[in-house]
Amino acid sequence: MAMPTNSSESHRADQQPNKRKKKRSIVWEYFSIAKSGTDCTRAYCNSCKKSFAYISGSKLAGTSHLKRHIKMGVCSVDRRNNEKISQLIPYAPIKTDSTAVDTIPPRRRYRGIPGPSIPFKKDTPSQSIAKMIIMHEYPLNILDDHGFVEFVRFLHPRVHMDVNSVQEECVNIYHREKQDVANMLSGILGHVNLALDLWESDQGLCYLLLTGYFVDSVWKLQKRILNVVMLPFSDSEAAFSYAVVDCLASWGLEHKIFTLTLDASFANEAVQRNLRGLLSVMNPQVLNGQLILGNCYARILSCLANDALDSMISLIKKVRDSVKYVTTYRGSEEEFIELKQRLQNPSSKRLTIDDQTKWNTTYHMLVAASELKEVFSCLDTSDPNYKDTLSVEEWKLVEILCVYLKLFFDAANVLLAPTHPTTNLFYHEVSNIQLTLAHAATSQDAFTRNLTKPLWEKFSEYWNCSCLIFAVAVVMDPRFKMKLVEFSFSRIYGEDAGTWIKVVDEGIHELFVEYIVLSLPPPTFVVEDREGMKLEMSPEDEIPAGDDLSSFDVYISDIAGSQHMKSELDQYLEEPLLPRTQEFDVLSWWKQNSQNYPTLSRMASDILCIPVSTGAPDSVFDTVTKKMDSYRCSLKPSTVEALICAKDWLQYGSSSFS
Repeated sequence: MAMPTNSSESHRADQQPNKRKKKRSIVWEYFSIAKSGTDCTRAYCNSCKKSFAYISGSKLAGTSHLKRHIKMGVCSVDRRNNEKISQLIPYAPIKTDSTAVDTIPPRRRYRGIPGPSIPFKKDTPSQSIAKMIIMHEYPLNILDDHGFVEFVRFLHPRVHMDVNSVQEECVNIYHREKQDVANMLSGILGHVNLALDLWESDQGLCYLLLTGYFVDSVWKLQKRILNVVMLPFSDSEAAFSYAVVDCLASWGLEHKIFTLTLDASFANEAVQRNLRGLLSVMNPQVLNGQLILGNCYARILSCLANDALDSMISLIKKVRDSVKYVTTYRGSEEEFIELKQRLQNPSSKRLTIDDQTKWNTTYHMLVAASELKEVFSCLDTSDPNYKDTLSVEEWKLVEILCVYLKLFFDAANVLLAPTHPTTNLFYHEVSNIQLTLAHAATSQDAFTRNLTKPLWEKFSEYWNCSCLIFAVAVVMDPRFKMKLVEFSFSRIYGEDAGTWIKVVDEGIHELFVEYIVLSLPPPTFVVEDREGMKLEMSPEDEIPAGDDLSSFDVYISDIAGSQHMKSELDQYLEEPLLPRTQEFDVLSWWKQNSQNYPTLSRMASDILCIPVSTGAPDSVFDTVTKKMDSYRCSLKPSTVEALICAKDWLQYGSSSFS
């Protein structure tokens, strides 16, 4: 290259870099320039500090290679700015021959749109990683894993992670979300129903999860894990009562408890007696606090399914081995599919080996295999290595088993609705199981009778303890009211149906009277002091000895003056049933009719959110009890509570993250 020949040209060349003071390209948001030697200027990436040629002598390198550095994503670049950068590097088709030259559009140059650089916020990574750990149940010590650290530093070299700071942020998220839950609870319409779920651990510790179910201020059913309590000695009869008391006190719900739902771990009569006594003290106005569901609906269904599967364990193993052979033995699956096509079997089911910790997967495996039984029956003729052929009689037994597994599967599926189902939705499935098993237990077929009689006996215990709550809940559904109870009880109890229908009718009227009393203001009465002055007093005030009967008379007169409120229930029951529609929202209906039924609507809001199960939806089909992993057991109980509760609260929408 020719050098300048006179001093004027030399002066202009020396001043050339200084004239480019106003840099408009977007790359200068991510690069800085600095001298490197006497006649060389280089561009340095602000993130990774890598340097690139920019000016060498009088030669200007341009910015295309700097744009490519950002475009490749080597450095942490905001997505929106990435899109702006992509506009600066226009698409150019590859030349394949000389004729393609005319089709290539002329290259256009764009000037970057100036904009403020996005500063690195030191706290943001800790918040995001804390949320990731909470939502996906990652262990906190993942921050010490070399691979994870390298990955995060690849995304941004300035991110520094510390286990203690991230753990502290997890707890901060818990406290922020807890305040939102507390605000929601302060505005609820009625009572809170509690579900108690017990998790075990290999260390011999137990963790009690207390979940609250309630209707919020806009008549939406809400479910929140309120507390996670470690019980070092879960065999203590009073341990559960203490945990419930602490939970209610921490949320200010001492006198707002309505019902308790327990899982199978609370079969101990002494434990249930203590909890029932606690409930009667906390909420004596509502049926003396006796509303306790003594078993978990999902757990009883899993027990029934397990019992049915265990009764045919050897036959199920033959089916499992057949499926395993077809799906894993080399060439067997292709041969099986070809044989299915030749036999023109219409089944669209896919064969998969079951997960024996989830009984629904065993059910699906049996259904798929039974639909393909003709193919399995012919497989041994074309494949001499296949040895697990089932006879026609054995396939028939499998099909009978699937009939009753389907009964439990359909009932459990109600729990898997996108939103937590109201209590009225369970009555049909529960009463249908009781009726179906009762008929099957007296079947003339010996296999059916032997299979279902133990199932019916076990489920009858659950039905006898829980049918009143299920029935009262369905009465609160204006599409059914007492009519569905009368219809189903007549089929279940036969000649004794009238007695059981009367129990439900009296129970719901008694409960309604309790709600009338709750809605009344505290009665006042007038007494005279020694000087003849008349004083107006309430029951909380000290009253003279022997004068309590007069206050009782006033109290009764107040109730008598409110007798018209009792007609709410009778009026509701006498009105025609609503037509059944698939999209019916029972809580919305009660919200719209709360003016017509002010007392009954409050009662309905409490009844319709009674939980029938204690576990999470992902454990509905579990055949093993829920366990706390060993890592979480090594953490402080307060940290365990923060991680579990925060995950539950974040999934409903967070005030901490947008």
